[in-house]
Amino acid sequence: MDLTPTPDEERFRQRLRRWLSEVLPTLPAEPAPTDWPGRRAYDCAWQRALYDAGYAGLHWPADAGGQGAGPVRHLAFLEETELAGAPYVGANFVGLLHAGPTIAAEGTPAQRARWLPPILRGEEVWCQGFSEPGAGSDLAALRTRAVRDGDSYVVTGHKIWTSHAEVADWCELLVRTDPSVPAHRGLTWLAMPMRAPGVTVRPLRTLAGSTEFAELHLDEVRIPVDHRVGAENDGWRVTMVTLSHERGTAFAGEVVACRRTLARLARTARENGRWEDAVLRRRLGRLNAEFLGLWRMLQSRASEAEYGLRTGRPGTPDAMGSVFKLRYSHSRQDLYDVAAEILGPGCLDAEHPWTRERLSSLSYTIAAGTSQVQQNIIAQRILGLPKGR
Repeated sequence: MDLTPTPDEERFRQRLRRWLSEVLPTLPAEPAPTDWPGRRAYDCAWQRALYDAGYAGLHWPADAGGQGAGPVRHLAFLEETELAGAPYVGANFVGLLHAGPTIAAEGTPAQRARWLPPILRGEEVWCQGFSEPGAGSDLAALRTRAVRDGDSYVVTGHKIWTSHAEVADWCELLVRTDPSVPAHRGLTWLAMPMRAPGVTVRPLRTLAGSTEFAELHLDEVRIPVDHRVGAENDGWRVTMVTLSHERGTAFAGEVVACRRTLARLARTARENGRWEDAVLRRRLGRLNAEFLGLWRMLQSRASEAEYGLRTGRPGTPDAMGSVFKLRYSHSRQDLYDVAAEILGPGCLDAEHPWTRERLSSLSYTIAAGTSQVQQNIIAQRILGLPKGR
């Protein structure tokens, strides 16, 4: 597989670089990390700028409001914007990276027309209501109930780790619609308006001091049946589409960010004398190889996906996303362990930005499916090993 950029891709990169060089200096200062209403406004304004310039939804289908340019160009966009220090998707990462691609793949024409353009224009923010206090890694054990009542589902239950729920307009919600069948077969994927009566949001404070997570209490929330994506009781399959995106392509920008962080650490080690430590140099070299390998994996998968689109055999991310997510989660933790070693006691300050990043890195072996879940997926779906008893 030839991953060398084509002349057309190079022209795209040059055009994007020029635009970024003109626009980024005009952006206002970023809000404080704890100011989520401010973050929402800032992130959505950036998304609107991308939309107006023709850079929003590059890889989304044209009939979903996107550019239909394909995954290779999207990956080039992520690389260039991260290298330029542009804002990340931020508060609407669920809409842009999870819910949006799921609706694009599984939604009806009316659902695509209703929900996808506002996501791309930065007008509506989504959150994810999957995990529950008793159903985190074992997602199929969730207990939030949805009972059909005419043209609505009446939903009652409790969700947790709902990212950006306090500023979201919509929630991709997984509920149990049939408790009489095996756990995976009685689930349904719904789009829930966050301002519906019966929705209570309670922010949770993380180890790093941030409050982007929340718990949701749902008390007889009525959700129209036409807000269901996919068939009733087919929610597990639809959710696997969501999680495949979350475990694969959604981390592309973060890989580039980690490579930039690694370069900064190498410069710091040279400046403070730690570069003389041969063991440390080997650790930095290994991490450089790992992040480069992860990026090449993303390039390869994007190229394969684009080939599938050209040949009329498009698909969604598969179990190889678990391979990527598993390795990335641990590499990111290793990166910030090395950062603490290079930077020294300063990293013990809770207000130090490196400290916040290191504490945040601990969550990556849990978020989007624990490492143990990823290992099971790899063992069963890629290696063909039997399930453990």
